[in-house]
Amino acid sequence: MRVTRFAPSPTGPLHLGHACAALVAAARGERLLLRIEDIDQARSRPEYEAAIYQDLAWLGLRWEDPVLRQSERMALYQAALDQLSAQGLTYGCHCSRGDIKAALSAPQEGAPMSGPDGPVYPGTCRDQGYKDGAIRLNMAKAMQAAGGRISFTETGTSPGIYRYTAGEMVTGIGDIILARRDIGTSYHLSVVVDDAAQGITEVTRGADLFEATALHVLLQKLLALPTPDYHHHALIRDAAGRRLAKRDDARALAKYRADGSSPAEIRAMAGFPPRR
Repeated sequence: MRVTRFAPSPTGPLHLGHACAALVAAARGERLLLRIEDIDQARSRPEYEAAIYQDLAWLGLRWEDPVLRQSERMALYQAALDQLSAQGLTYGCHCSRGDIKAALSAPQEGAPMSGPDGPVYPGTCRDQGYKDGAIRLNMAKAMQAAGGRISFTETGTSPGIYRYTAGEMVTGIGDIILARRDIGTSYHLSVVVDDAAQGITEVTRGADLFEATALHVLLQKLLALPTPDYHHHALIRDAAGRRLAKRDDARALAKYRADGSSPAEIRAMAGFPPRR
């Protein structure tokens, strides 16, 4: 039985792109689970979480209870982080964004690589012995611990088996942040822990998250967690070709609903045929 999930963050209204993601998850899975990704408590709002349930119910989607809420699971993310640290795979980082930008702009051969979270970190704090600050994964050591190679199965728009070497992970992703100092975890660490806890067999999400998948598979391997299949779908974009964001209030589902749109019309705009 295929188990999928829809995992929005309650930091703004759901828009047409979210509707697409939720509909893809519902269409792909025999079981649909819901997860509220609210680790960023500074931006999360209870009214946005309430609106998520209203919008999804209006679309005709049904999900299993209980709903998983990440803000209630911080101790589990810390335990996973401790497990990685016990393997000698993490280090503390005191660099600000300005420090990183300055280091990357210094004279060097070639332009800096870009990874899932932006420019690949240059490793400034890697050998400083810091235990506090942001916690980063030492990618070279992590890939060595994982046997030097990882792979996953993609079932989305470009299906196949994707394989990555240690060199590709070091240069393409680098020493990614696992726990931000102001939050105590990160998107990457929390989703890996939660996908395993919820028994997700296929992760459905937008194509913009494809490049993060190799990192998530690596974390699964290091934490001895199962690796699901991945299904990355095309994004809904505006007239200028930009993907929709939560600042695009004009495309918020609540506004469509208030303007008289029907769930069937939203399904059509998201690229889904009418229900039979």
